[in-house]
Amino acid sequence: MAKKAVAAAPTFVWGTGRRKNAVARVRICDGDGKFLINNREVKDYLPRHYWSSSAVEALAVAGVEGKIDVFVNAHGGGLTGQSGAIRLGLARAILKMNPASRPALKKAGLLTRDSRMVERKKVGLRKARANKQFSKR
Repeated sequence: MAKKAVAAAPTFVWGTGRRKNAVARVRICDGDGKFLINNREVKDYLPRHYWSSSAVEALAVAGVEGKIDVFVNAHGGGLTGQSGAIRLGLARAILKMNPASRPALKKAGLLTRDSRMVERKKVGLRKARANKQFSKR
C-alpha cells in the first residue's frame, strides 16, 4: 500500500505584546499575507486608519509584508491599547523568526514597551487628580 503524504503543519512563532490594559498574543508563520485579529480582518476589527496602520507597521519595517500569515488574539483595554499591543507582539514575533531584522525594528521604536498606565483614582477626589471646585467665599 502506498502511504499518503501528510501536509506538515505550519510552525508558528509567538510574540506577546502589552499596552495599557490590553494583551495581544501574536502567532506568525510563513504564508501569503493573511492578517486576522480575533478571527476578523484588520479593517473590520480596527476601523480607524491610525489603529490599523499602527498594528501592521512592523511588517513593512521588517520587509516581510505579504510573506507571512499573522494570527492575533487580543483582549483587554480598548482598541488603542490593543493596536499598540499588537504592534509590540508582532515586532517581537518577527524578531524571533528573523533576528537580522533587529536593527530596523529597533530604529523604528517597535521593540520598546510603552509602560504608561492609567493613574489610579485617589480617595476624596473625583478622578485621579480632579478635585472639587474651590470657592473662597
